[in-house]
Amino acid sequence: MSDNLIVQFVGYEVHPLDREYTFTVREDKTEPREFTLTIATAAFDARRARFQDAPDICSLRLRRELATDANHPVNTHFQITDEELDDYRGRHTPKQSQSPYKKKTSEGY
Repeated sequence: MSDNLIVQFVGYEVHPLDREYTFTVREDKTEPREFTLTIATAAFDARRARFQDAPDICSLRLRRELATDANHPVNTHFQITDEELDDYRGRHTPKQSQSPYKKKTSEGY
């Protein structure tokens, strides 16, 4: 992916079965290109994705597509998969830290 590439989140639309996220990609001296990425509504309902994380999830996928195809992917629409959602959640969920105050075990007195 080129250093002169600008990926900008434009907005989203809610549809009955999915949410569609729109991005523009600008490169030096070329017209901006528009890309859309969708996440199924069921993923939000099942708490597999959070609304506030969706633009980041889509941006990461778009950047992977751009890097794979030398900034010029053939497709302009991508569907976020369940595997991508699981991967994102696994990488971005904070790990539980152990409390310094452990629960006491019951002792027989």
